[in-house]
Amino acid sequence: MDDATGEPATAPSPQDDVRDGLLPVLRQRWSPREFDDQHVLDPGQVDLLLEAARWAPSAGNSQPWAFRPALRDAPDWRGIVDCLAGSSRPWARQASLLVVNLSHVYVEGTDWQFSEFSVYDLGQAVAHMTIQAHSMGLACRQFRAFDLEALTRLLDVPPHWQITTITAIGVPAPAAQRDRGTSVRAPSITWPRE
Repeated sequence: MDDATGEPATAPSPQDDVRDGLLPVLRQRWSPREFDDQHVLDPGQVDLLLEAARWAPSAGNSQPWAFRPALRDAPDWRGIVDCLAGSSRPWARQASLLVVNLSHVYVEGTDWQFSEFSVYDLGQAVAHMTIQAHSMGLACRQFRAFDLEALTRLLDVPPHWQITTITAIGVPAPAAQRDRGTSVRAPSITWPRE
């Protein structure tokens, strides 16, 4: 077994040397489909996760993101869970925290119809939050399986903002296992693709 991925060991490849140089938090990151539903995050940990997102780079330092955190069993938790699709609800409701990730798509005070970088910048902020979570012994699963219109109404999101994704954060359940193949990566990510 590969200690970093938990998957069966394979023959060495040219990428092994490069992968070995990755930060351990990147190499060991995974997205569980089962969370420990007894684990509880405290508000200070939530603040730390959001602070990591705040420090992400953005175009012109515009920071076109917002986050709606909901701790399990908090007043807005049930409403968010009720907006989830059947495919995500079973595991997402086990997470200690759900974070609704929003991007600022319309730039107020300009004639721009949208911020062409907002979704990209939000992705960087969510990645920062994800890596911070993993460094804290937590795991994250990003998803888009929810009723966008219902969640937008529930959170009273104005038209110049858009809910993009949700991040489920918590401790993997003791029996949680990586999906087979989750550590497999494309052999090349440079352009043109082969």
